[in-house]
Amino acid sequence: MLQAWHLPVAPFIKQSPQRLEITLWLSGEDLPQRVTLRAERDNEEISIAMKRMRRAPQQGVTAWRGIISLEDGQPRRRYSFKLLWPSRQRWFTPQGFNDYPPARLEQFAFDAPDNGPSWVADQIFYQIFPDRFARSLPRKAGQDNVYYHHAAHRDIILREWDEPVSADGGGSTFYGGDLDGISEKLPWLQKLGVTALYLNPVFTAPSVHKYDTQDYRHVDPQFGGDEALLRLRENTRRVGMRLILDGVFNHSGDSHPWFDRHNAATGGACHNPQSRYRDWYSFSLEGKALDWLGYPSLPKLDFQSPTLIDEIYRGENSIVRHWLREPWGMDGWRLDVVHMLGEAGGAQNNLHHVQGITQAAKAENPQAYVLGEHFGDARQWLQADVEDAAMNYRGFTLPLWGFLANTDISYDPQQIDAETCIRWMENYRAGLSHHQQLRMFNQLDSHDTARFKSLLGKDVARLPLGVVWLFCWPGVPCIYYGDEVGLDGNNDPFCRKPYPWDPKAQDRELFGLYQRMARLRKQSRALRYGGCHVLYAKGDVVVFMRLWQQQKVLIAINRGEETRIELPWSPLIAETDWRQAEGHAHVDAQSLVMPAVSYGVWRNR
Repeated sequence: MLQAWHLPVAPFIKQSPQRLEITLWLSGEDLPQRVTLRAERDNEEISIAMKRMRRAPQQGVTAWRGIISLEDGQPRRRYSFKLLWPSRQRWFTPQGFNDYPPARLEQFAFDAPDNGPSWVADQIFYQIFPDRFARSLPRKAGQDNVYYHHAAHRDIILREWDEPVSADGGGSTFYGGDLDGISEKLPWLQKLGVTALYLNPVFTAPSVHKYDTQDYRHVDPQFGGDEALLRLRENTRRVGMRLILDGVFNHSGDSHPWFDRHNAATGGACHNPQSRYRDWYSFSLEGKALDWLGYPSLPKLDFQSPTLIDEIYRGENSIVRHWLREPWGMDGWRLDVVHMLGEAGGAQNNLHHVQGITQAAKAENPQAYVLGEHFGDARQWLQADVEDAAMNYRGFTLPLWGFLANTDISYDPQQIDAETCIRWMENYRAGLSHHQQLRMFNQLDSHDTARFKSLLGKDVARLPLGVVWLFCWPGVPCIYYGDEVGLDGNNDPFCRKPYPWDPKAQDRELFGLYQRMARLRKQSRALRYGGCHVLYAKGDVVVFMRLWQQQKVLIAINRGEETRIELPWSPLIAETDWRQAEGHAHVDAQSLVMPAVSYGVWRNR
């Protein structure tokens, strides 16, 4: 049987200033007589003859090499392999063999040059919902003021840290977490292994979640105001942590002065057709503001307006640029529901405006990380290079949920085996360049989903399997606050519980696993930069490896009963001396013995 191996990393790719050397390994009895490299020059398909190398990389393996010039053409180098016999042909792509030419966006892709933020792949992110992470003392003026929350038709609720979360008044209930509280807990996060923070919105807004922005240019007094964010920025820099903010530009809150539903005497757009902000929003013929998904407190911003565009991203002192420059110096933006942003109350010209946001961010800081929130397929935005990366729900979180927790994003039952799970993940990954894959934002859960621990239900013993997968799959791992100590909770508001700072309420064994996996990732360039090759995916077991130059990491996941499997022969693992890094599984040559509901991680050095 013919087998082929190629990953867009060394030793299969060698990059110099002028060219890429691309290598394909083949094994089997019926080898092709010729191999050509399908590449592109300025989007035009070209065919490059590959040469069979005289020196075999391993016994039983032949190697073919082709050259792609880097002196012209688009930075994203797309390529695949055409294998030729006297009367037939086959194609090799990231998803294996094809009998017909692959689609353009289903080929190997390598960015040369790579213009994305180079620091991202090295990070371990930590997502914080500010009101629920840590409460600083003493309290400052304005932090605990009770006010009337119009959207909820009630005064806000202030609770003590150890009071349980309830469904009543979820968006109006405050526990008093703030930015100084985060600053105080930076040593704890360092101990965990965190190197970068992503904060849910911090700007002035009436709700606890702050997605109903009232002032994009100031931090909410409940979180400590602008001075607290400056202190947090200084403290994160002191310990070498990155910090990105949540940008909510699809809609504002209805209490924002631009709109101002609750005061007809002002110049806001809601009650004043002559308002200077009127065209910043979309209105029906009856004069009703168009909102986001039926929430009247979240009126949609209309990017048909040139002055709105200047305010959000195009102007020299736009909101996007303001927070990236000193003294704030933020490292990037997570863009909320960014696929819905656009003109006329909808998503018209969406890509144009998302690209404008990214370009503005890069103009202020070329290394800014622009991350889009997409629960659906984000590849349209990524392939157009209007974002650096996306929250990887579709390519990581959801297939992992289906395999380990038997549920989908709608919390409907979904039972998939290992083969289906990996086919899903590999299909998604194949549409992205290698460098984009390394920047994708992988999470087990978030503030918008039930906690992974709760989703698992009776299968909670599988929780460590998901943690290991999170740190080992291509992409940058992000821990949702509290996951590392076993915090549970169903969908909003229960996934937003206060952090359990009482040591008695913490799962310290789980915390230790997170620590060890964070340490392993920091030590391994293969886990941060390597290519990914799936060796086995059947039934309850997934086995894959990460490869970077001579470094190898082997990862095995078994969700089911104790089992022994024989891995198919591969030159990538043959004659490798594996050293156990994590877990209780055992590997010996091609044989893998796995206890019930277990994982194993091995390194070759």
